[in-house]
Amino acid sequence: MIFNRSLLAGTALAALAVGATTVLAGPASAAPNTTAQKVCGSSYKTVNSAPVGTQGTVYLTYNASNGKNCVATIRTNPGAARDMGAWVYVPDTDEYAQDEGAYTSYAGPTYVQGKAHCVDWGGHIDNVYVYVTGSNCAALKEHRVTTVR
Repeated sequence: MIFNRSLLAGTALAALAVGATTVLAGPASAAPNTTAQKVCGSSYKTVNSAPVGTQGTVYLTYNASNGKNCVATIRTNPGAARDMGAWVYVPDTDEYAQDEGAYTSYAGPTYVQGKAHCVDWGGHIDNVYVYVTGSNCAALKEHRVTTVR
């Protein structure tokens, strides 16, 4: 079978154009089924969570093998970038981690060494903020606050 040079050149040019379009396209948003384990790591198990209004959920996870906590704020419906944040604090050690920015699906992960310590944690999506203090302290009761700014 004999190929026409102009046909081959046209096919090559079309392939280059498609490749260039793919390279120039922005990153895709994470799928709506993003989980705290996908954000923090598969060894992290969810130990607590709090709704961020109707916009999403902030998750506190723990990895028993390394003693670390991780917090991630995950939107219910990913889409255009929105102001989001996730944070975690260990009062006993004064260790703190946070992640804030404009994200399409989730904020975080944020990690601290939390083994055998109470933790404070939270997150926000747009103007809805969640704060959980005194969390995962055995007999102590945690305190939750949700504010709209």
